[in-house]
Amino acid sequence: MELKLSKPICFFDLETTGTNVAKDRIVEISILKVYPNGNKESKTWLVNPEMTIPDEVVAIHGISNEKVASEPTFKELSREIFNIIKDCDLAGFNSDRFDIPLLAEEMLRSEIDFDLKNMLSVDVQTIFHKMEKRTLEAAYKFYCDKDLNNAHSAEADTMATYEVLLSQLDRYPDLENNIKKLSDFSRRKQSVDFAGFIVLDENGEEVFSFGKHKGKKVLEVLDQEPGYFGWILNADFPLYTKKVLTQIKLSQLNNKLN
Repeated sequence: MELKLSKPICFFDLETTGTNVAKDRIVEISILKVYPNGNKESKTWLVNPEMTIPDEVVAIHGISNEKVASEPTFKELSREIFNIIKDCDLAGFNSDRFDIPLLAEEMLRSEIDFDLKNMLSVDVQTIFHKMEKRTLEAAYKFYCDKDLNNAHSAEADTMATYEVLLSQLDRYPDLENNIKKLSDFSRRKQSVDFAGFIVLDENGEEVFSFGKHKGKKVLEVLDQEPGYFGWILNADFPLYTKKVLTQIKLSQLNNKLN
């Protein structure tokens, strides 16, 4: 089976210095770009994270500080990577909660105005968990009847994720071969900023999902407690969350002016 695509989709996977979206950095990125006509191209980069990779993380993915010391930084690679994924949809394994937010952070640090509004995302892990509840290695064995050798290599994980999605479409007749439908199905919640600090309520309005204002409308909080906006901008939140909140704040100001 081939994916039914109206535009290219980029499957990607990151290996990083850790799991903190706001602080950690990419050490390896692999992208598999699939075109509507079925053609594919892939590329993998090692990345100098400009910070020390902890020993316990090196033990997981095997990418040492020495291995990336002479590699380009993400900022040096950012334009090339952006040119590959722009105007594409995105897919990955646990990508909505980790890979996409972290990629957005790296892009914004590199001064690329990376905006996800026009991109759909398909999280293959969510489909798997809703259907079977396993890990990527187990998903690969279950759906593709193959052992995932070299797990935690970005390239191996990327290729496995693509194959798992194709097998999921073969296995589940009610899973529609449509990126918009797959995106909707694989979304855990209506997150506005991908990191999940701002989500949509049942009326489609932005609300905070954390802290003392959890469940409250963002616009109401910004209006009633203006200092909360400044606190978030100065606190340790992802850059993309701050970007989204700033856009909401500007729309509020424009509405008042009009």
